[in-house]
Amino acid sequence: MSETPDSPASFMRKAERALASARVLLQDGDPEGACNRAYYPMFDAARAAFMTLPEDVDPLATIKTHRGLIAAFGQYPVATGRIDPAFERSLNQFEKLRLSSDYFGDVLSADDGRWAVEQAHAFVNEVKARFLGL
Repeated sequence: MSETPDSPASFMRKAERALASARVLLQDGDPEGACNRAYYPMFDAARAAFMTLPEDVDPLATIKTHRGLIAAFGQYPVATGRIDPAFERSLNQFEKLRLSSDYFGDVLSADDGRWAVEQAHAFVNEVKARFLGL
């Protein structure tokens, strides 16, 4: 898999780095930080998945928001059977958790942080397997 700044490999490397950062934050006792940081591996992995879709399907050209990316993830990879719908649900739940912590000041527990890191790890691995053949 070639790696240019806008390649699936580039986004997966970003996802791996963000996941490592989330783990460090969780180990340091910062579940809010871990949840925030663990969202981005999922976001970047979803972007990488979109880049592997057929050329006549280019949702990244029109996606302008995080919410738009999540909706498109359900519309393309999930609706076409390329990935289990559980991963779309996880991405939706994750965004709500991140927003409640980042923007509404909700206090998250260590369990929330662990769930976030586990979900991000599973999501990244599934995208690698299903879309990138890794």
